Amino acid sequence: MAMFFLLENQVVVVTGGGSGIGLTVVKRFVSAGARVVIADLSDCSELARDLGCRSYVVDVANENQVSDLMSFTVEQYGAIDVLVNNAGVFSEYKKLMETQTSDFQFCHDVNVMGIVNGIKAAVPHMNDGARIVNTSSMAGKRGAVNLASYVASKHAAIGVTKTAAMELGDRNIRVNCVCPTSVNTPMAHEEGGETMLRYEKLMVPIGRICEPEEVAAAIHFLASEDCGFINGQAIELCGGSSAGTNERAMQKLAE
Repeated sequence: MAMFFLLENQVVVVTGGGSGIGLTVVKRFVSAGARVVIADLSDCSELARDLGCRSYVVDVANENQVSDLMSFTVEQYGAIDVLVNNAGVFSEYKKLMETQTSDFQFCHDVNVMGIVNGIKAAVPHMNDGARIVNTSSMAGKRGAVNLASYVASKHAAIGVTKTAAMELGDRNIRVNCVCPTSVNTPMAHEEGGETMLRYEKLMVPIGRICEPEEVAAAIHFLASEDCGFINGQAIELCGGSSAGTNERAMQKLAE
């Protein structure tokens, strides 16, 4: 039987690869035969040794550090076939009228410029036909009370994805992003997150939140060569919550 979505000997950079969704992506790509660089703000050298990867400490908001990351990857492996811009931050829960410029800057620097820096640094080292997958959020498709700075950054991430897809299309470099709802990772359970998780479990028709393995599977699909005509898309991983109004959930919330 033919095998699909193999990444044998493909060189992949995963930012935010040391934990959560990123670590799940790294493990999946290693299993698919990829040669992976785990790029993270934390030192992942021991993790990388265990998985047979390389690691690099980087702040994706720092353009020079990201450029050095891509140079390191090329020194190790010769080229870059896939870039997964997964590093991201969440915001404090604040009403819009209580936010400061610094709240928006914090999210923008990582969630938007982290993607921009990654694309700008990686593309010169990519062959035609390479793939870029960014992590946005369902918050990039709609609003969310008390999360204005995060929502704004994730909307921007989708805009960057679509623009990059158009500009890089002449080299057949495909750029897409995934937009999950709340994902069952440590970040989702931080202060204030439990209330959001309970709400989303009610609103999602299948009655649960997304698992990191499900996000990794979507990223794997978009990063594969089998997915050749999907470009510039923001793929929703929402369990059906965007399909329409969930009347049963609304009734439960009203109880």
